Parts: sequence; structure tokens; C-alpha cells
Amino acid sequence: MKNRKVLFLSLHTFSLTGGIEKVSKTFAKTLDDLKASAQIKSYQVLSMYDDQPDLAYVAKDSFKGYHGKKTAFGLTAIKAGLKADVIILSHVHLLLFARIIKMLKPGVRIVLFAHGIEIWNALAGWKKQMLTRIEIWAVSRYTADQIILHHGIAESQIKVLNNCLDPYFKLEKSVSKPASLLTKYRINNNQKVLLTICRLSSSEQYKGYDLVIECLAQVIKIYPDLVYLLVGKADQAELARINKLIAQSSLQKNVILTGFVANDELALHYQLADVFVMPSKAEGFGLVFIEAAAYGCTVLGGNTDGSSDALMDGKLGTLLNPNDVIAIGEAIITSLQKEKHQSKTTQKLCFETFGYKQYQEKVSNLLLV
Repeated sequence: MKNRKVLFLSLHTFSLTGGIEKVSKTFAKTLDDLKASAQIKSYQVLSMYDDQPDLAYVAKDSFKGYHGKKTAFGLTAIKAGLKADVIILSHVHLLLFARIIKMLKPGVRIVLFAHGIEIWNALAGWKKQMLTRIEIWAVSRYTADQIILHHGIAESQIKVLNNCLDPYFKLEKSVSKPASLLTKYRINNNQKVLLTICRLSSSEQYKGYDLVIECLAQVIKIYPDLVYLLVGKADQAELARINKLIAQSSLQKNVILTGFVANDELALHYQLADVFVMPSKAEGFGLVFIEAAAYGCTVLGGNTDGSSDALMDGKLGTLLNPNDVIAIGEAIITSLQKEKHQSKTTQKLCFETFGYKQYQEKVSNLLLV
């Protein structure tokens, strides 16, 4: 592997803050560290939509962003691909470039990251054909199973590479809730706080935050001043739907839709929360689950998707039926009765399982294959 040249193609690496983008950023850092330790000869990261890199994650001379200039990106990707030993794609939408490179250089090794719904959806025939000719790194067992189910890919072609915490993540010693957010949201230190962090999309209504809102009527009977923070950018249709649900249950004083929150402020929101809840039905993995567990939240997730990988089959949190509103409400009440940070063991287990060091070792082993 020491003589291998690696090319990483991505859509967004630093310009967005979603789960796939976080994976891309972490993987860029992994390549940089593998080069620094002489485990690979060189690497190059080409990003279709980025402009400038974050130099904490990638060397300046190893990164090039194309700011949406698809033709320029594609031509450079093909040229660089012909010189590379391994080509890694961050997203299924980049398969076209892999297809062209594979035609010109049949022996090149190509790897595709598979995250979730982007690859479960119906694919064009040529894309399904390409999947049979490359390696796939799935972020969870569930994602791997869905690829096999929907596209008939051989199990031997798929390796599971769970996502990890940010390379610069550090376990927090403080147990106090951040004063800045208590003031911002007009919450007192004794109020219980629920948290969900996700994109609110009318086309992806599987995260389960609507069910959390529905079950709050039973929760506030015991915790009447509870606050539910729903963090994430929403499209207009979904925002209207959620506001209607809130109004129907008279929860305007209990639910706060924060809108987009910058990545560097998310840590404060995890620290503010007592319970992180996202009973998703189609999560590829769920980086937010391991982030929440690492920050000391009690975590609730669905038991029918990739959340099981993130919550280690229940070791890091509670897995429940994402279709059972009553069960979700009961689980929230039970979780709120626990003291946050009462168990450092869970945080430690999360860090030891999903820490960056462990991820780097797994990537190194996969590249050695």
C-alpha cells in the first residue's frame, strides 16, 4: 500500500454540514494522515461543489474544489483517475466518472461509499451494472443489506465501514448546560430538553420527529415545562406541516424549531439536551446518534434501520419501534428520569468504538485488501 496513489472524488466536502459531507471530510483527513505516516504514497481530493478546503483536514496541495463547474471537475477527475491506483467515490452520483475511467483503465480499483437512501432508490441500468464491477463500503449492516436486496449485489463485494466521530472530537468534562443557549432559548437550568438534529425535508419524512411531536402530549403531563429542540434546516412544505402539528396539539410553548445551526454550535446543543431522540425508519447510519452519545445524552433511535449499528444494538442507547407513538412517549419519559452524564461508561464506549483512531485503522486495513 505504501506505493499506492489514492484519488478521492466527492460532491461536497467542506461546503455543507450533512452526514455525507461529514464522512467525506473525515475521510479526507484519514487520507492525509495515511500519507503522513507513509502508508500511502499520495492522495488527491477533488470536490465538485467546494471552493476552499479546511486545512485542518486536508493538505492544500492535495485538494481542488470546482465550485460547481462540472465539466472541469469531470475532465480533471478522469485525467487523475488514469494515474491513480485506487479511486474512491463519496456518492453514487459520481459513478459516471468511474465508468469512464474503468473503460480506459480496466484494472483500476474503484470503491464507492454507500450511505443510505441515495443508493437504495431506483438506479439507472448502467449504474446497477457498475455496482457489480466495483467495491462498496457501506456505512452500516442495514445499508449493505438494502444494496443486496434492491440491486442484487453479491455480499462479497460489500464491506461495512461504520462512520466515526470527528477527528478533533474530545470528550467533554463539563456537565453544565451552556448558559448562552439557556439564554437564547429562554430555558432555565432545571427544564428537561429533548433534541433532534436532522434536515426537515418534505421528500424525506422518515426521521420520526413528527411522531415525537405527536407523543409529547403524554410526556408533558409529567414534564409540563419540557422543551423539544428540533434543529435543522426545513423546506417550506415541511415547515408548514410541522407547525400545523405543533398547533393542533397546542405545543407552541414546548417545541422550538431552531432552523439551521452552524456546525460549531451543534456541540452546545448536544450539551444542552438531556435526551436525543430520532426514531427514524430509514437511517443509513446516523452520525448524530454517536455524537449525542459521546456528549452524554441518553439516546433513543429506531430499531428497523442503520440506527442499530450506531447504537451498537442497544449498548449506546435505546432502540424502539419507530411506528409506535405510545412506546416512543414512554421511552422519552423513562429516559428523562435519568441524570445526564450519570454514566461515563457509555461515553467511553462510544469513543472507543467510533473514535477517529479506530476508523483510520479500519480504512488502512480496507485499503490493504
